[in-house]
Amino acid sequence: MMESAALRDAPPRTAERNIGRRRSDRIVGSSRAIQDVIEQAVAAAASELPVRIAGPAGSGKEQVARAIHGWSARASGPFVVISCVGIPEALRGRELFGCAEAAYPGLPQAYDGGLARAAGGTLLVDHADLLGSDLWQALAKAISDGRFQREGDAGAIPLSTRVIAVSRSPLSSAALREIQHHAIEVPPLAARPDDILPLASHFLVLAAAESGVEAVGFTAEARAALVAETWPGNARELAERIGQALRLAGNGAISAEALLIAAPPEEIPSFKEAKRAFERRYVIGLLRRCDGNISRAARLAKKDRKDFYDVIRRTNVDPTEFR
Repeated sequence: MMESAALRDAPPRTAERNIGRRRSDRIVGSSRAIQDVIEQAVAAAASELPVRIAGPAGSGKEQVARAIHGWSARASGPFVVISCVGIPEALRGRELFGCAEAAYPGLPQAYDGGLARAAGGTLLVDHADLLGSDLWQALAKAISDGRFQREGDAGAIPLSTRVIAVSRSPLSSAALREIQHHAIEVPPLAARPDDILPLASHFLVLAAAESGVEAVGFTAEARAALVAETWPGNARELAERIGQALRLAGNGAISAEALLIAAPPEEIPSFKEAKRAFERRYVIGLLRRCDGNISRAARLAKKDRKDFYDVIRRTNVDPTEFR
C-alpha cells in the first residue's frame, strides 16, 4: 500500500501512543501541547487518584481518559461512561451511586450505578460540570472514605473505582478541589496546528479501513487546506470531514475540493472566497518553500515578479514571516 502523503510530510517527532489493540485507541500528534497531555496522562495512569479533564467539545477528552485507563493497572477492568446530558437532574444521583429497591416509586427495582458497574476499573463522568454541588460533595466523600452508599440503602459499599471527570471548562466544584487529584487540560486543535496533519493521516487510515478502500493520502493543496482551517469542532470535526471526503474521493488521493465539499453546507465558502483562500495557501506554500525569496517563488509559479507581488498584496501575506 502506498504511504500516506500526510505521513511522509509530517514532522518526525510524532506521538502515537497505543492504548489498546485497536488502531483507533491512540493519542496522535506532534505538538508540544499534546506531548504535555500525554506526559500528564502517563503520570495519572501510574496513580490511583481521581482525574479531571477539561477541553472544548471534540478535542479528545474521552480519548485521554481511555488512555489513562489503558495505561493503568486497571486496564483489564471495565471502562464505564455515564453522561450527565440527557439524564434528569433528579436521577443523576441514581445513575452515579445506584439505588436500593423501591427507592424511586416510578423505578421500583434496585439499580447499580456507575460506581458499582465500574468496580475494579474506571468510571468516566462526562459533562461533570452538570453535577450539582450536593452530588459533588457526596462523590468527594465517597472517594475520600473509600466507600459509598446506594440511594435508599443504609449499607456501605467499598469503592474500588477510579473516577475521571470530564467537562468543557475546568470544574469549579469546591468539593473536588478539596481532594487530591490530577488535572489535565486538552487544548483546542487550533492551538496545536502541528497535530493537524498527523491526525488527518491517522483518521484517513481509520476511515479507509472502515470503508474497505486504499488510503492513498492527500494532495499538496489538501494538506495546505487542512492546516489553514481553524477546526472549530476540533479533532472530531477533522475526523468527520476526512471520512466524508474519502467517500467523495474513492480510491484516489483526497483533494482540497473534496475536503471543501465535505464541509457542512453553511460552512462552504462562495467560489470567490474559495479562490482567494486557495491563492493565499498557494502563496504561503511557495514562500515557505523558498524561505521568503519572492523572485524564486515567482519563478516556481511561472509568473512575472511584479505580477507575483500583486498576488502577495492581494492575499495579505507578509513574505518576511518566512525568512
